[in-house]
Amino acid sequence: MIRAGVVLILMAAIAVGALALSDDPGRASVVWLGWRADSTAAAAILVALFFGLFAAVVWRTILWVLDAPRRAERARAEARRRQSNEVLARGFLAVAAGDGSEALRLSKKAAELAADAPGLVRVLAAQAAEAAGDLNQAQAAYTAMLSFPEMRLAGHKGLMQLALAQGSRETALRHAQEAYGEARSARWAWRAILESRLEAADWEGALALVKGALDRKIVPPIVAERARAALLAASAAQLEHAPEPKARSIARDQAVEAARLQPGFAPGVVMAARLLAEDGKVGRAAATLENAWRAAPHPALWLAYRDLRTDETPRERAQRLGQLAAVNPTHRESLLLYVEQALVAGDAPAAREAAKALEGQPVTARVAGLMARASYAAGAIDEARLWLAQGMNAPPEPDWSDLDPEGRAFAYHAQDWARLAIAFAETGELLHPRLERRERSLRELPELPIAYADAGPMLTEPVLYPVDEGYQEPEAPPERRSGPGSRK
Repeated sequence: MIRAGVVLILMAAIAVGALALSDDPGRASVVWLGWRADSTAAAAILVALFFGLFAAVVWRTILWVLDAPRRAERARAEARRRQSNEVLARGFLAVAAGDGSEALRLSKKAAELAADAPGLVRVLAAQAAEAAGDLNQAQAAYTAMLSFPEMRLAGHKGLMQLALAQGSRETALRHAQEAYGEARSARWAWRAILESRLEAADWEGALALVKGALDRKIVPPIVAERARAALLAASAAQLEHAPEPKARSIARDQAVEAARLQPGFAPGVVMAARLLAEDGKVGRAAATLENAWRAAPHPALWLAYRDLRTDETPRERAQRLGQLAAVNPTHRESLLLYVEQALVAGDAPAAREAAKALEGQPVTARVAGLMARASYAAGAIDEARLWLAQGMNAPPEPDWSDLDPEGRAFAYHAQDWARLAIAFAETGELLHPRLERRERSLRELPELPIAYADAGPMLTEPVLYPVDEGYQEPEAPPERRSGPGSRK
């Protein structure tokens, strides 16, 4: 309207100017009801323009007056909408803060104001009741959501969480399954079903679920691959001790597949190497361990590598261990293995030299025990004794805790495998259940026949330093008391 008026004014101004500059300004006559008006053309144009603008203004004024009730209604609706949004926001903040009574009050107020957002009102009502501890009202609110297609997924999730809080795992699983069947991207439902299958040690069902999640793009490929490797290893650990002859063959194939998918998953690799070696495929087992050492060294790997052959001399075994360490020579585990290799070969100077690379490493019980062995082999009895003393108070290594006192690696229960599978799938890191339970592992500190020498006025009687709980000091032979630093 304003633009049209501006255009008309400009056109009239141009016309009037043109007439004023011409020699003949023109004449205009208007006859109406016996009246006659004569004027120049320019004046007539200006009068016509004025009456046109006046008529437009009058017409717009009439329309504005007629539209007043509608404008008032829109203003009231906008104010109501702003108020309802504010109430909803305050309600959700109250839920987040754990103020259940305030959340309930705001949810009731939101139900009166937010008629255009029934979904948010229902979610707030359910969460407010849950925050207030009114589980019956919360369950009723979540159940009401199931009647609306767009809110069904939220309803199932809320009912699942309520069921878990009440200890009804079967009901929670049912809601998770229904939600997983309705939505292609319900990751929480997939996770709940996966945990239930892992709890039941249903490794095959868990593998199928991981494949379905990958097809639906619920999880990225790397997570699915790590999950498959861990689940295959868990299944192999269960089948390895099954009475059926075919079960062991299936366990070997599953472990080999787990090692192929994730060479950095030490439990699967160690199991694959052990089963392959038992079938006479020592070369393939060695290659599997070397590939894993290249990806993620773990002490259980070199112990399994050491035990692949039993018909070799110490120097031959040490040479093999050196070949394994050379696969990843700069890793901390390789530095430790170089010391072990020299000790196996009986080369004390080489062990001392290799131990120098560990001087900047944090002192753990395992490092202290290894340094004590290297010092003792070189004849440094006092130094070995000091390392043993440090090892008694040094922290253990998590990876070393995966070895039980008999040297078996990853001898876990089904519940441990379940936790291990989920953690490795999501983070790519190993859990250490034995360390969490503070169970005893393979000895880190050696039992060395080291007696305290008369090195100071406070040490008058030679005694053995205790290296483990329950250790019984043997009776010292006469030659042990013949002088400082004497050895058994």
